[in-house]
Amino acid sequence: MRRIAPLAAALAVLVLPAAAGAAPPLKPFGHVCKEENFVRFCETKNDAQRVRSFDGVPLDVDVTLPATGDGPFPTLMLMHGYGGSKTNFESTDPVGDGAVTFHYNNNYFARQGYAVVTPSARGFGRSCGAADSRTSPECDRGWIHFADQRFELHDVQYMLGLLADQGVTDPLRIGVSGVSYGGLQSAQLAFMRDKVRTRDGRFVLWRSPKGKLMRIAASWVRWASGELIYSLIPNGRLLSTGSHVPSRPFGVEKESLLNALYVGGAVTGFLAPAGADPTADLETWRATANQGEPYGPAAAGFVEQFRTFKGAFRLAGAPTPLMIQNGWTDPVFPGQDALRLYNRAREEGDPDTPVILQLGDIGHFTGGDPPGQYARFNDDGAEFLMRHVRGEGGGILGGSVTVFGQGCPKGQLGIGPINARSYGALARGSFRLGFDKARTLTSAGGDSVDTAVDPVAHESRCERIAAERGKGDVVTTRRSEGFTQVGLPTVRARVRTTGRFGQIVARLWDVAGGKQRIVDFGVYRLTPNQKGEVVLQMQGNAYRFRKGHAVKLELVGSSDPLYRASNGQFKVELSDVHASIPTRERPSRGLHVSKRTKLR
Repeated sequence: MRRIAPLAAALAVLVLPAAAGAAPPLKPFGHVCKEENFVRFCETKNDAQRVRSFDGVPLDVDVTLPATGDGPFPTLMLMHGYGGSKTNFESTDPVGDGAVTFHYNNNYFARQGYAVVTPSARGFGRSCGAADSRTSPECDRGWIHFADQRFELHDVQYMLGLLADQGVTDPLRIGVSGVSYGGLQSAQLAFMRDKVRTRDGRFVLWRSPKGKLMRIAASWVRWASGELIYSLIPNGRLLSTGSHVPSRPFGVEKESLLNALYVGGAVTGFLAPAGADPTADLETWRATANQGEPYGPAAAGFVEQFRTFKGAFRLAGAPTPLMIQNGWTDPVFPGQDALRLYNRAREEGDPDTPVILQLGDIGHFTGGDPPGQYARFNDDGAEFLMRHVRGEGGGILGGSVTVFGQGCPKGQLGIGPINARSYGALARGSFRLGFDKARTLTSAGGDSVDTAVDPVAHESRCERIAAERGKGDVVTTRRSEGFTQVGLPTVRARVRTTGRFGQIVARLWDVAGGKQRIVDFGVYRLTPNQKGEVVLQMQGNAYRFRKGHAVKLELVGSSDPLYRASNGQFKVELSDVHASIPTRERPSRGLHVSKRTKLR
């Protein structure tokens, strides 16, 4: 024993420095971390510290770490909206702004044990967005590519790979989430899973720069869709029963919203000069859409660019666990767009696939954004990420849906929450109205009613205007005995069209006391001289029609500037028009609610 003791003592001397000495402090991207607000904040402090992406474009990105621990950590990438920057989801406390960022910010999630990454996307903020951040040659082509798998998504994957190599990120426990523009990226990453798309369009296995295998564990999409181009130029062929939409005919531009997108990029970010880059040429694409019909190869070309490289619906296979949060009252990414993504995800798996849907009075422009909805939605989202990224907790039943309704005045909490095991179980009846005798709709428009529907000019869906008829429209009404719309109204009609470039815009109104409030709308692009049955679904809402109010369905040939007016002159003879509004109420003769209508 006496011989062993000196040897043990000698070994102890050799071992002590490694055992007792603290591990070197983590420096994500080489940045020093500062302890503050119960987390460690690791900031890109100046342009020289920006992270060079896979193609050399400098990215301004911060990382927030838990107060203790050496990593690797489960990691959450939070991506900002269009026109935003890395600071949008950075806060000094978990509450954030009390609404959109309530329990949805770097401080909250770092306190939950995540490494939180908050980048400015290329072309925004100091990632070449601000004019004085455009150092040359790195930023010469660092413009916006509109949530492109070859650029913005590749940036995200490259940054996460660097963090994995630095021991910060667990390469197999990665969550992605974002709002609007960031949500578009999150949706695509959910379907890309463990693949990277290179600049030549190929898919390769996602590995860190040092060769570690990487994958997304879960995605939480907020205020977004799986395909921006259909959200902005719909042709009306999207139905609530599926996710496939034919590329023909060319859709009807949401003109005021597309123009707002362009202005937002021009003011806050770095747009490619016209003709400089066929993968990012918003100026030319916008001009093509705004000139209207007839749409030729140029229009087909940019639609194909978006559908192939900037959308989720051509990505093969099932997604990672996915949560989707959209606003009924959001005119850019409404409930209809969320449902399309929900359907696409569930088509690839069984009914219990972990795909969760949240719908409320939230989102862009006309979204009410009451804090009470976010208190529920965001905590559900945190629970979802805890289950599927960290592997802790029970999670939420796959396929389930939680809904809040539109509140008035704007910002007031509406009906809800309503919970259902699936979207199909949300509605339990139908309120119907319509007519059989032929009536004629024309391409006339441009009146005050059209202007009042525009969500850019009028940001409240709660306003009531004079219950006037639009030019060349067709109207049918029915008295309400009190019911709750919950879902997408469906309009079926037989049409006989004369002329080219026709469109039918459906608008649903709540009418009382000579005033009307817009509840829902949707558009259908007609083909030249189209005849036969059409099926049009509106964007959806959860809305309470009070007893004694009139439910008014208005069909018009123009609702400009929300939907771009046609360059053509046309007439549409409508007959056998029947609308079905999905209701939360079960069939009741007293409420005029009948058995739920299913799409054939």
